[in-house]
Amino acid sequence: MFALGLIETVGFTTAVSAADAAVKAADVEIIGMEKVIGVGGYVGVTIHLSGDVAAVSSAVEAGRKQGELIGKIISTDVIPRAHSEVSKKLLSKFLIKNTAEQEPPNVPQPVPENMKPEKKPGKSSGVSKTSKGRSKAKDKVVDDIETKNIAGNEDEEKN
Repeated sequence: MFALGLIETVGFTTAVSAADAAVKAADVEIIGMEKVIGVGGYVGVTIHLSGDVAAVSSAVEAGRKQGELIGKIISTDVIPRAHSEVSKKLLSKFLIKNTAEQEPPNVPQPVPENMKPEKKPGKSSGVSKTSKGRSKAKDKVVDDIETKNIAGNEDEEKN
C-alpha cells in the first residue's frame, strides 16, 4: 500500500535539508517538487514523497524535524493510498523526471589522454633533480653542511 507524503517549507535550503533527512530516514522516493513564490514574500517549496505508509510517515516526520532546525516548515501531510486522480491531475505537473541516466551538472570530468597537453622535450619543471631525488640546490646545501661538519670535527681532533 503506497502513500503520498508532503513537506511544505519556506525556502529552498530548508526543502533540500528536509528532503535529505526524509530519504535517509526511510525507504521513500522523492517523486516531485513544487515551488511557489509568494509565501510571506519567500519561495515556498513542497517536497512530494512516495513509499510504504509507515516509511512515508517516518520520512515526513524526520524531514519536518530537520526542516525546523534550518528554517520554517509550513505544513506536512501523509495521505495513505492517495487516489489516482490526485496523482494524475494535481501532482503530474511537479513530477521529477528520471535523471538516473543524466550526469550531474558541473561535475569535473577527467581529461582524455588524447586531449592532455604534450610535454615538450627539453622542458623541465624548473628544478633539476639529482640521483638521490633532491634538487641540485639542496644537494649543494647538504654538501656544504657535511664539509663544514667534517672540517669542524678535524679542528676538534687537533685540540
